Parts: sequence; structure tokens; C-alpha cells
Amino acid sequence: MTPAQAQDATPSAATTDVQIRMVLQGHSRQPMPPAVLWLKPLAATPAPAFPSQEKYTLLQKNKMFTPHLLVVPVGTEVQFPNADPFFHNVFSLFDGKRFDLGLYEAGSSKAVTFSREGVSYIFCNIHPEMSAVVLALSTPLYKISDSSGAFHFHDIAVGEYELHLWVEGVPANALDKLTRRVHVAADTRDLGAIPVPGTLQRDGSHSNKFGQPYDKSEKSPY
Repeated sequence: MTPAQAQDATPSAATTDVQIRMVLQGHSRQPMPPAVLWLKPLAATPAPAFPSQEKYTLLQKNKMFTPHLLVVPVGTEVQFPNADPFFHNVFSLFDGKRFDLGLYEAGSSKAVTFSREGVSYIFCNIHPEMSAVVLALSTPLYKISDSSGAFHFHDIAVGEYELHLWVEGVPANALDKLTRRVHVAADTRDLGAIPVPGTLQRDGSHSNKFGQPYDKSEKSPY
């Protein structure tokens, strides 16, 4: 047998398709809030690489961020182009990545490198109705939930993982308690349901970049 034939004969790692569901306790409203579930390979479990993507963008247009939820690899640069005919001031004061891009005009763009793993809540210091979330991860094994709150993974390598869950509006301390170790076997198809406790905090209120309430009595010139 030639070396090439021996390589071809080497069995590939076993994989399977699995699903996981979240159940929001005391939550009956629709639609379901944005949620992301990710798996970190442990021990000898194969760790795949992130798929290549040239550019990540969080667009500002019509006083909105698009997309509202963006998942990126740790160390990724994200562009924040301003496609509105007025100024914006993008900032984040949370643990994922703290930054303040300052005031910048229509047609211009600024960038931020998300150098550490975590959740960054993004706002505009001029327009309080604008919000977005950037989730920087060290694993490409993540899924955004579907409309029913389910996460569907395809071709997951058999092995051990650490499971993490983020749900918009659920306090971080409640989500931290949901982190767990899971085993994916060759015949695993369903990892069950994850009960998410607590009341969703989705009133959209937040402070400006100075930690103060927005002044809604004065119309912004921008």
C-alpha cells in the first residue's frame, strides 16, 4: 500500500447531527428573542477552524444596525459604515469590547477589532433607538436559534464539549449558570431542552456613553 493509499484508508472522525432546544420559563410572547448556542471542544475532541470570511460589517442605516446580531471569531475587525445622511456615534461599554468611535459623518466608516471573547452590546450615543449585539467566539461551532428556540448542528464530531448559551434580555448571571459539559455520541440526535430561568429584560432602555439617560426633551441636530 502506498502512503497515499494509507492516508485514504485512514478513517475520518465520526460525526452526527444534533439539536438542542431552549425553553424560556414564564415566556409566552412571540417572536422568540435572539439567542446563540455554542460548543467548545474539550480534551481530544476535534476543533474545526472558522470558515474564511473577508469582511464583517455592522451597517448603520435608517437609524438601525444591520444585522442586529453578529457572531464573529475572536480577533475579527468589524466595519461600522454610516449609510445615513447624518452623524452617528457608535459605542459599547460592556465586557465584550469597550470602545467609543466618536462622532462621524455620512458616507464614512470606522472599525473595531473584537480582541476578546464575549458579548458586546452596541449603541449610538445620538440615537437611543439603535442597538445591536456582537458576539465574539473562539469556536466556530455555534448556531443562532430558529423561531421555535431550537439550535440545529450538522456534522458535529463525536466527543466532549462545553455548552454555552446567550439569550438577549436574559441576565448574564442566569446564563452563566447554564454552562455545562455535554457528550455527543455517534447515535446522539437530541441533547434535550435547556430551561432558561428569569424574566426577559427587553424594554430597550440603556444609558448613553457617559452613563447618563438620553436627553429626549431636546431634539438632536444630527
